[in-house]
Amino acid sequence: MSSAIRNLAPKEVWNMFADLNAVPRPSKKEERVIEFMVNFGKNLNLETFVDSVGNVIIKKQATKGFEDRKTVVLQSHLDMVHQKNAETDFDFDTEGIKMLIDGDWVTADGTTLGADNGLGVAAIMAILASTEIEHPSLEALFTIDEETGMTGAMGLEAGVLKGDILLNLDTEEDDEIGMGCAGGVDVTATRNYKEEAVSENSLGYSISVQGLNGGHSGMDIIKGLGNANKIMNRLLFDGFTNFGLRISEINGGSLRNAIPRESFALVSIDTVSKEAFLFETNLLIKTIKEEFATIENNLTIEIKETSLPEKVMELGVQEGLVKSVYAALNGVYRMSPDIEDLVETSNNIARIIVKDGAIKIGCLTRSSSETNKIDLANSLKAAFELSGFDVELSGEYPGWQPNVNSEILDVVSNLYENLHGEKAQVAACHAGLECGILGQNYPEMDMVSFGPTIRGAHSPDERAGIVSTQKFWKFLIEILKNIPKIK
Repeated sequence: MSSAIRNLAPKEVWNMFADLNAVPRPSKKEERVIEFMVNFGKNLNLETFVDSVGNVIIKKQATKGFEDRKTVVLQSHLDMVHQKNAETDFDFDTEGIKMLIDGDWVTADGTTLGADNGLGVAAIMAILASTEIEHPSLEALFTIDEETGMTGAMGLEAGVLKGDILLNLDTEEDDEIGMGCAGGVDVTATRNYKEEAVSENSLGYSISVQGLNGGHSGMDIIKGLGNANKIMNRLLFDGFTNFGLRISEINGGSLRNAIPRESFALVSIDTVSKEAFLFETNLLIKTIKEEFATIENNLTIEIKETSLPEKVMELGVQEGLVKSVYAALNGVYRMSPDIEDLVETSNNIARIIVKDGAIKIGCLTRSSSETNKIDLANSLKAAFELSGFDVELSGEYPGWQPNVNSEILDVVSNLYENLHGEKAQVAACHAGLECGILGQNYPEMDMVSFGPTIRGAHSPDERAGIVSTQKFWKFLIEILKNIPKIK
């Protein structure tokens, strides 16, 4: 379907996106896409270089008549979240994304699409390649590793860029102009345990939680979607409390910034408790599915008899695990008291692995308030430490504080209203944009964020609007024509 994608309007953007999506680009494995971008810039005879951490910078001179305008930094990230459906046979390390057209949407065949933030990258590439689009002096900044640590933005040194204005193309609603975002911190709880032999009078069962929507752990956290790790823990807690269930393995969730869609567990139960355990567990499964019926209509929870595992977790540690996961907050912690309908602080219990004597639980805590971010992180830390876990807080990055006196915000907001006859939604978002980090080394740089409409980011349901991309492209071109003059 790549040929059909290439024929979509605007062709210059979709063709660049198709080229980009042919290059594997998982976070922390961006070597191939870095090489791709360097070759792209050099083939255009533009100044192109890679900084010390792997960010690619391409510079282009102003078109005739725009030499007196402020220099603009166009910024997007190269990496993408890798998620696929369990039944999809796909290798993100070696294969290009297989794209499809579905009505007014471009999507992928059972995997994430990479529109986050590939459409932003493609739009910048199209501007760099154009000989017709009018614009001031440009610095294209393609950062790495945005999705799993923002190490590209963190590693960008002061003085590399000379721009006065930064246009971040990583917002996912085409009627929204971003002026602020949440910061974040990774919370990781680990503990070792002794494995015990399984009683001979036991039966083995596999439990699976699948079919959840998943999604972006920042933008979608307000929706109250199901978290596979919390649902699985609810089942394990009930089985343990009432029937002495023993845990052998758990494999739930994936990336910190994706709401967990799936979880799998291998457990044992005493033979004498079989009928009561199955009856009670199936009642609980029915209850959980009813609770999520309106928002998770593809949720499936199955329990099947399987081979008896050889080892299970020692009893005391298992009790601490299920109780601490039950106690740990998942979802919205606090709404913003200043901005209507904005989540201020939240947590995503993203990953739980139990196997071979080791437990690892990964969370991502987000907040536009630095104090509440640490408050919630400490709450999670306390819940896990009370059960004997070692807890590490890492990967912390700041939020982007709104600047109500922003000159470029006024320009972009007025342009949107002139183009569409209505005001844009000017707001902060509960996602981790790189603007806050970049602003640490470039505090005088004036920043806004915008982009095309993308749905289901960080999940295999990710899709990008075709008409919306046309709207975004027209908007971006008009902004470049209206950049303020140097004072």
